[in-house]
Amino acid sequence: MKEKPTKLMIPEETITSKIYYIRGQKVMIDRDLAKLYEVKTKVLKQSVKRNLKRFPVDFMFKMTEKEFENWRSQFVTSNSDKMGLRHYPFCFTEQGVTMLSCILNSKLAIEINIRIIRVFTKMREMLLTHKEILLKLEQLEKKIIKHDDEIEIIFNTLRELIKPPIQERKRIGYKVP
Repeated sequence: MKEKPTKLMIPEETITSKIYYIRGQKVMIDRDLAKLYEVKTKVLKQSVKRNLKRFPVDFMFKMTEKEFENWRSQFVTSNSDKMGLRHYPFCFTEQGVTMLSCILNSKLAIEINIRIIRVFTKMREMLLTHKEILLKLEQLEKKIIKHDDEIEIIFNTLRELIKPPIQERKRIGYKVP
């Protein structure tokens, strides 16, 4: 019996667009994850609530009212829509997303999780690369500033040589009383 292929043709950009920056962390929202796992958000939340011990605060947290309003304001929606949400969403960090694969133990959930974790890893690698580039640019800028000062000294010296300052000289010779 052949296994039917799973729908892992989810582009990286789709996953990346569902990663938000909340409380200084990269997180994914419960409804986006539910859509990727092809389960209802309610089912995902119930599974998480049944296994709350697996989700400490650094794995998952519930969005506050202020965070929710800020997150929602990033999208053009009417107030009555509330983006299809009646409750404040759960936010899952990278570790929380990994833990989800343990409680949503379907083949699709595991494969989607692997894909999501790879995207998180790629984002982290890109960040490290950008930090290295920024460090090198900073070092270059410091060198340029140092060279700017040295070049300015050279130009000032050249200006003095080309056009010496006019000084009053003492007259030489006899002084008439």
